[in-house]
This record gives sequence, C-alpha cells and structure tokens, in this order.
Amino acid sequence: MLTDLLQHNRRWATGKLLEDPDYFKRLSALQRPEYLWIGCSDSRVPANVITGLEPGEVFVHRNVANLVHRGDLNLLSVLEFAVESLGVGHIIVCGHYGCGGVRAAMDGHRHGIIDHWLQPIRDVADDRSSELETIHDTETRLNRLCELSIEAQVAGLARTPIIQSAWKRGKKLSIHGWVYGLNDGLLRDLDCRRSGCSCGEAGAGFAAEACNGND
Repeated sequence: MLTDLLQHNRRWATGKLLEDPDYFKRLSALQRPEYLWIGCSDSRVPANVITGLEPGEVFVHRNVANLVHRGDLNLLSVLEFAVESLGVGHIIVCGHYGCGGVRAAMDGHRHGIIDHWLQPIRDVADDRSSELETIHDTETRLNRLCELSIEAQVAGLARTPIIQSAWKRGKKLSIHGWVYGLNDGLLRDLDCRRSGCSCGEAGAGFAAEACNGND
C-alpha cells in the first residue's frame, strides 16, 4: 500500500532527527558529492545502501543494465552536470551479477523496445564470443558477459566529449568499473579504470586520451 511508504518515510525521518537534529538542515544546504554512480535500475542495487553512503554523498543515474548510450541525452545531462557543476572526482559504472537485462539481451526472445536498448550487450557478446563460448555454465557465462559489458561502458564513457574535454582541461577525474554480487552483497573492482594522463612533451598539459592506472 502507498500509505505504508508514507508511514515508513515518517518513521525514517523521525529516527534521523532523533539521531541528529541538524541532519536535514545540513543535507538541504549543500550537494557536493565526490562520486557519480551509473548503475542498474534493479531495485536490489541501491547505490547509497550498498556503499554505506549518506544522501548527498553520491550523485546517481540508473538505467536497465547500466548502459552508456552516447546518444542518451538523459545520461549525458547527468554526466555533464556531475562533471561541470558538481565537480565529481570519480565516476563508477556498476553492474551486478544475475542482471535481468543481460539475460534478456541473450535469451533469443523478443521483449519489445528494450531489445534496442540492450543491443550494446549483444555487441560485446559478439566481440568476445571466443572467450564466452568456452564457458559452458549459463550463469557463469552471463556473469562474465556482465563484467565485459561494464568494462565496455567504462571505455565508451571515457570517449565521450564531456569526459575528453574535462581531461584536456586538466581535471582530475577517474572512471571505474565495478560489479555487485547479489548473493554476497560485495562490490568488486574490475580493474578497468580510465583517467586522464599526462602524455607527450613537457608542458603539453593534461592529455585528452584515457589510460589505465591507479589513484
């Protein structure tokens, strides 16, 4: 029932005020998150909950299967606002094992308009078919495809003009690929980080290309 949600909200808000009378006053005063989270719409993967962050500490964009379509004006608007206005330092593309979007992309059935949305996953599967065909267990193969898709989204995000421009200006900004396990509640870093790098001759400044590395 919808009334249950409103009651839950009141209990939550009351509890927060009992713990900290200034909680909502501080929260409403400033939004300055360090992270942009691009995650899956799956209700079991809420960014704040699984990272232990408070509201205001992470800026969130979610869609089916955490895909980065470079013609998606919704995502691009969030990305530009996060980078240019909020000044985030880290962008996290986070998928999860057991993703229904990945499964739907590969089950061979028609699902309607979402089939077009999920096409990048099939493209990744085609590109990495030699690896995926060696994995005989279906769930293991889909989970590996989930990882490969996350890595592809990180690479695609790094090539967007918004990110390239930020790096060219010398902005310290990194993109990370993570995956979440529904079975154990753990986040895993896929080690596919991209960031701007100083390249070329001395004094050339921050290069617009992406490179792997560690903070």
